[in-house]
Amino acid sequence: MEKGNDHETKEITEIPKNITIRSVLGLLMAKTDGDEKKKVISLGIGDPTAYSCFRTTDAAKQVVADSLVSGKYNGYPPAVGLPRTREAIADYLSRDIPYKVSANDVYITAGCTQAIEIVLTILARPGANILLPRPGFSIYSLCADFRNLEIRYYDLLPEKGWEVDLSAVENLANENTVGLVVINPGNPCANVYSHQHLEKIAQTAKRLQTVVVADEVYGHLAFGENPFVPMAAFSSLVPVLTLGSLSKRWLVPGWRLGWFVINDPNAIFVNPKFMEHIRNYCDICRGPATFIQAAVPAIIEQTTETFYQKTISMLKQTSNLCYEKIKEIPWLICPCKPQGAMFLMVKLNLPQLEDISDDLDFCFKLAKEESVIILPGVAVGMRNWVRITFAVEPSSLEEALARVKCFCLNHTKQENGHTPSID
Repeated sequence: MEKGNDHETKEITEIPKNITIRSVLGLLMAKTDGDEKKKVISLGIGDPTAYSCFRTTDAAKQVVADSLVSGKYNGYPPAVGLPRTREAIADYLSRDIPYKVSANDVYITAGCTQAIEIVLTILARPGANILLPRPGFSIYSLCADFRNLEIRYYDLLPEKGWEVDLSAVENLANENTVGLVVINPGNPCANVYSHQHLEKIAQTAKRLQTVVVADEVYGHLAFGENPFVPMAAFSSLVPVLTLGSLSKRWLVPGWRLGWFVINDPNAIFVNPKFMEHIRNYCDICRGPATFIQAAVPAIIEQTTETFYQKTISMLKQTSNLCYEKIKEIPWLICPCKPQGAMFLMVKLNLPQLEDISDDLDFCFKLAKEESVIILPGVAVGMRNWVRITFAVEPSSLEEALARVKCFCLNHTKQENGHTPSID
């Protein structure tokens, strides 16, 4: 049974089991009315590649093409990944931490989702529990449920920039806790944790004698006050299992190239049986296409700082636009300015809205009436909130939020028989 905590409110609910973000978005898409004059705009999924302002580098595309046509990479790769790919990822991750990552500690996966699956599988044991953030990413709860891992949710605190509620973490954990999942930069909250807060998380995990599972799929996509700091920077305090991918920083989610890395320089966590368990599971599930793996070293080497900064600049622009436009809609409340990643969480001011019962009702009626797709907060663990992506071309983002404002105005409660005006 999950323990409660002082910050829990009736607006926060458990992430429903057997629900995926894609399935919810598919149902919402089916509700759009097909009005040709009003094209569907999706602010629901973090795939910016639909827009020309978010494109990967020409060099990355050429490297992949060369790898494919070379004919050298048509066979099976090793289950744990090509040696050259593991070495390249190890070198890449070592740039930002105080020790050298070994290629032997890197496992190549089919995107970050498979990395999540592998980590939760190898951590699972009878009676074990895992601590997940709320709001969070629903794949964790799905995978945990399949592995019979008890899920214990700790809250992120919107009034503190979505920091981890560390007192709740300590109350929830026990001797059967096998991991603490931390998503930074944050999906769905657009938070980027400070060095100080990450160190406190590491110290807490050390006291609890559990590992940190660091989901850094949005690594380096930080454009606010705090720079991105890898959790592995604190692996001398506590073992860190880092998850990442090419998907977001290189804008290639369809290439399905991810990784799972063991950061345990003091050998606190790893043992021969554990390592064998990982290799055996990799034999079962296998990883991404060989030619994609073979291209990774050159992709990393040939990507310029100019490309990275262009992506950051565009995300900062669109996040600022999103935040400012939401501030103009009194029925929506965004507690924090986005600091990174591609999403933000927005609270619905339901008492001001007529005939809208909750976040699901809001999103389904919005899809039907305005052909705008946003994700109901219940899909990420917070009822009566919504998740909005700002990784969208600016004019489309502005149009979508104008429709959201119009929708809210049409559903606002009457004052003395009149709908209040909005400047």
